[in-house]
Formats: sequence, C-alpha cells, structure tokens
Amino acid sequence: MATKNLLSNALKKEGLRHTIQRQAVWDEIKSNDDHRDAEQIYSALRKNNLNVSRATVYRTIDVLYKNNLIRKIELGDSPSKYENKVNSDHHDHIICVQCGRIDEFVDDKIESQQDKIIDKLGFKMIRHIHQLFVLCKDCQ
Repeated sequence: MATKNLLSNALKKEGLRHTIQRQAVWDEIKSNDDHRDAEQIYSALRKNNLNVSRATVYRTIDVLYKNNLIRKIELGDSPSKYENKVNSDHHDHIICVQCGRIDEFVDDKIESQQDKIIDKLGFKMIRHIHQLFVLCKDCQ
C-alpha cells in the first residue's frame, strides 16, 4: 500500500483530515533514516519553507506513532526520537546517554536467544524493543 494511503487511513481512523501540512510531516520523517525528535522535524520543515505549525507536527507524530507507522525511541530525560517504521528492517539501538548518538544494530544470536526464552516460557512474541544505553567512544 502506498505510504500516502497509510497516512490517510491513520488520519481517518483518528477522525482527522488529510492535509498538506500533515503530509509534509510524514514526508519529512520518511525523507531520511535519522532518529529525530519532534523539534528537529519541525525545524527541518521550517527550514524548507513549509508553513506547518508546531502543534500540527506534534499531533501528526502522535497519530503516526499510534498507528504503528513510526518508531518512538524513549531516551529518559531527553525528548523522544522518532524514525520511519514502514518498509524498515528490524533493528535494535545503541544509545549514548551523554551525547544522544544512536546507532542501529542487528545480532542474530540475540534474536535467537529471545525466541528461545519466549518459547520456553510459552509466550508469543508480539514485538520487542532492545536498547543498549552506553557511553560512546567520543564521550568516554
């Protein structure tokens, strides 16, 4: 399904209209693989001379997150970061607690071990989030 339809469906589900501004927020999030907070997304839109209110950015992000189109990365005291989830391969995150750098990784051994634990306990995996909080090389 086209990503425009995904946004339209999510907005419709939330009782909101599909507008140029909301589409611009979605397009900006999809435009790169960076992990950005709402203010960074808002700033990027403004830098590109798109007249989108801060409130629209925050509301649209909430709709996208609620409808599983973006991933939210919780960083404790810092603002949450977001990334596009549509057509994105599974990955986990390593997050520097000092500078906020986020690196992505996939480890087949960790994935396999998680599956074994879930099976052993008789559960069914719905989703998982694996985040390692570290001090990166530059911050050590």
